[in-house]
Amino acid sequence: MIRVGGWARLSTCDWPGKLVTTVFCQGCPWRCGYCHNPELLDARARPPFEVPWPTVTAHLGRRRSLLDGIVFSGGEPLLQPGLADAARQARELGHAVGLHTGGAYPRRFGALLAEGLVDWVGFDAKAHPDAYDRVTGVRNSATPAERSLRLLLDSGVPHQIRTTVDPALLDEGDVTALRDWLAGYGVTKHVRQEVRHGPVGLSA
Repeated sequence: MIRVGGWARLSTCDWPGKLVTTVFCQGCPWRCGYCHNPELLDARARPPFEVPWPTVTAHLGRRRSLLDGIVFSGGEPLLQPGLADAARQARELGHAVGLHTGGAYPRRFGALLAEGLVDWVGFDAKAHPDAYDRVTGVRNSATPAERSLRLLLDSGVPHQIRTTVDPALLDEGDVTALRDWLAGYGVTKHVRQEVRHGPVGLSA
């Protein structure tokens, strides 16, 4: 199924306006300098708070009337081949599905959107394409991210597009360039998040 490297049983901040349980998926192809959960980056490593997926589904079953849904976060959830199956199981248990992603895997992202498995997306727009590699530490990372952004906007799925601003990686000119680029796609709401250092939300 999926590798869960951390779990917040109850969260009020991972999906605006919703009470959710959040799973943090192990593994990410990018190496952003401000990453909140570096323990999750290596897909082959043993997760810091490994949780069997059936433990999460049991929780979903017990909290059917108390939770609004589940959020798959990371790491990068789209790295997980079993993400679609996990989303289907969550929906079968009566829960809406949220996804945090940087859009590194547009083909998998497009398949989830096309099947209607995602009810909300928190999309991390790292930077203007010219500055993407500087932020992610990976060459040509803007290409899949831009494809995923187009898929998201075309899908009509509710979303939040946000950017973590680390002054060591992005200056105000970079932020302005990013917002101008997003405006070219018709994006009118863009959330700026100031960098926070240290792990966020990982628990067992």
